[in-house]
Amino acid sequence: MALTGAMLIGSSAVSASDSTMKALDPATGRQIEPDFALGGPAEVDRAARLADDAFDAYNGTSLQERATFLELIADRLDGINRELAERAALETGLPVAQLEAEATKAAVQFRQFAEVVRQGRFRHATIDPAQPERKPRPRMDHRMQKIAIGPVVVFGASNFPISYSVAGGDTAAALAAGSPVIVKAHNAHPGASELQGRAIQSAVADRGLPEGVFSLIRGAGNEIGEALVDHPLIKAVTFTGSEAGGMALYRRAQLRPDPIPVFAEMTSVNPTFVLPAALAARGDEIGDGFAERMLVNVGQACLKPAILLAVHGPGYTEMRDAAAARVSAMAARTMLTPGIHDAYDRNAQRLRDSGAETIAKGPEPQGVREGRARLLEVEGDRFLADPTLAEEVFGPSALLVRLTDLDQLLAVARSFRGQLSATMHIDEPDHGHAVRLLPILERRTGRIVVNAFAHPQEVGDATIHGGPFPATTDSRFTSVGMTAIDRFLRPVTYQGFPDALLPEALATVNFPELSRGIDEHHTRG
Repeated sequence: MALTGAMLIGSSAVSASDSTMKALDPATGRQIEPDFALGGPAEVDRAARLADDAFDAYNGTSLQERATFLELIADRLDGINRELAERAALETGLPVAQLEAEATKAAVQFRQFAEVVRQGRFRHATIDPAQPERKPRPRMDHRMQKIAIGPVVVFGASNFPISYSVAGGDTAAALAAGSPVIVKAHNAHPGASELQGRAIQSAVADRGLPEGVFSLIRGAGNEIGEALVDHPLIKAVTFTGSEAGGMALYRRAQLRPDPIPVFAEMTSVNPTFVLPAALAARGDEIGDGFAERMLVNVGQACLKPAILLAVHGPGYTEMRDAAAARVSAMAARTMLTPGIHDAYDRNAQRLRDSGAETIAKGPEPQGVREGRARLLEVEGDRFLADPTLAEEVFGPSALLVRLTDLDQLLAVARSFRGQLSATMHIDEPDHGHAVRLLPILERRTGRIVVNAFAHPQEVGDATIHGGPFPATTDSRFTSVGMTAIDRFLRPVTYQGFPDALLPEALATVNFPELSRGIDEHHTRG
């Protein structure tokens, strides 16, 4: 598929109204053809109006029609898997094989959401039948379902150029809900974004859907992001990135005349707690596994385990040495963008300035934008005294916290802000301690892992990728997994409706055999 550099607004390929940019090969610093169009408020307005025009028809599609559309997108993604992975590798420095797997995951998510749509459970259809003989007052027929919230803006992420980007889970979930989507493509991988956008655009056309169901735009600086959040026809925003970026969008959205939700996934260090029996039995295995998982994606993953905590005792030295050996052997690798690389170096220095000691480093970088692996260590008292030690370092760096006793371990656990995940390594003798730690972690994260590491994650019905602030702006929702669709839904009750006017999920004859609650009883039919 030839790249044109155009923005995709509805069915149109739109040239630059502002300026152009080229993609950057982060390994060499050279620019990559072609020129990519950048837009501004005019393109935002055009895309938003098309999305609003498309909303009623797209939200009104049958469950079967919408599921078929999602499956067609998956087929289109499968058809460009290798091409997409190669372009994304050129723009990010990530391995082609890894990106092929990421493209496959993106297609799988669209198929998973197609099945969610077919089953119809996301509607939460509920029927309270009329009770005309009820005393002292009759009850009218009430039927409730959830419908799409309206046009959604998706800000593509930098670190996963496919599965958190144009064809990522946010786009899949919003389209499954019935919301048209406008993607603000990330400028770090514009070619990969265009390939994904054209796959979705072609599926919209082939299914005969309104053109405004999907648009892809780009822009320089903050202007285009602000225009997207401000536009009165936009009803929700998703974002994956820094806390500063996510909170800027969130605050702006609350200042609108009609505030809208911003579902931002922002920062997490995913702490790993090793309890004494597990430490003594397999400290070396835990240390090596922690470091290996920390280094995945050059440490540029939202679920990277970044802080390892254990009470100094039997097994601690073995854990420390194993993690250090893994880090020392890891060659420096290209990071996603020059900005991310520079921020990594600054933040690694911040840990040292705060009193953490470097105990292992990978070999000297050979390229100017390569991230050098680092392992640092700090005492528990120092960690508790300086909250900056618990802040995220986005890149191949981790912090080992040496604790004095279990009471200090619990105190450190309480000191953490909201996280995407937390991990406990335990053996049976640790269960009593784990019972004390568990409620602390439940209050601070949306995902607790035992005897494994948080990254990667399985995408399914039970998946939660969210947590209390600052991991996300709304801990009631997940950005990954099938219940991610709930972010883009709102309830509507239909009272006293004739059957001919009821929506598909609430009709008296339940033709698709959807799961429904009837007078507080869960039924099919």
